[in-house]
Amino acid sequence: MRMNVLTALESGYRLIDCAFFYGNEDAIGEGLIEAMNKLKLKREDVFITSKVWPTHVRPENVRKSCEDSLKNLKLTYLDLYLVHWPVAFKPGDFSFPMAEDGETYALDSVPHLDTWKAMEKLVDDGLVKSIGLSNFNKRQIDNILNNCRIKPVNLQIEIHANFPNEKLVNYAQSRGLIVSAYAPLGSLGNTPGETDLLQQPWVKRIADNHKKTPAQVLLRYLVQRHLVVLPKSSTPSRIKENTQIFDFELSEDEMNELSTKGLNKRQFTFLGMRYHPEYPFYDEC
Repeated sequence: MRMNVLTALESGYRLIDCAFFYGNEDAIGEGLIEAMNKLKLKREDVFITSKVWPTHVRPENVRKSCEDSLKNLKLTYLDLYLVHWPVAFKPGDFSFPMAEDGETYALDSVPHLDTWKAMEKLVDDGLVKSIGLSNFNKRQIDNILNNCRIKPVNLQIEIHANFPNEKLVNYAQSRGLIVSAYAPLGSLGNTPGETDLLQQPWVKRIADNHKKTPAQVLLRYLVQRHLVVLPKSSTPSRIKENTQIFDFELSEDEMNELSTKGLNKRQFTFLGMRYHPEYPFYDEC
């Protein structure tokens, strides 16, 4: 992980997307120190995001979660802090606490606005520069926007050619949110074997037209939709490859093909959360 951070920053990356749940913030923090020293980067040269997990969304737990991320990342502030999910789990040491039946998650009931007020306090206290949402649907976003003191600046959601998520993207952008795309290459998620965008003939054909790789085409597709793209890779050559997407442009026909030819199906459903009343994916968008 430490070397991946160095490779990414050497290749031109300036945004690193983290989360408590990923379990690698300590290693990323070490990598940041080494890479920034080697490349002579200042703190303001990099943009660091983290997220509060559902076990920590009670208002009294939000600050500690943020402070833990800051400690692990060896930082004094975050550029962006997101509410990772609109659901809440019982607080504890496990990311997915189980209910007494041993089969479902131990759910909690925490109003979104209570969590959001605690997020706003993080901005007031200088622990974070900005705050946002992840995996929230339109209704849930509206609730925050219509009742907040500090508006969310970012929405991070699943977006790729197999799930363009156009309605929610268009809505969020119309409300002034910057939208970030996770799983931009159409990771297999919960539906392994159904499809692999990197192997689809229509993606390969477009890539051949531009003398690019399928991955580069899939990333460029999202960039042309004015999205922040969050590719994940642990291979140095692919980390570098992901940055080489600014020297070509997809045509209108190619953009339309990439938006319409895939499954139009969410790959990450996180069905273990589906019994929570705020599970976000029952709504159309």
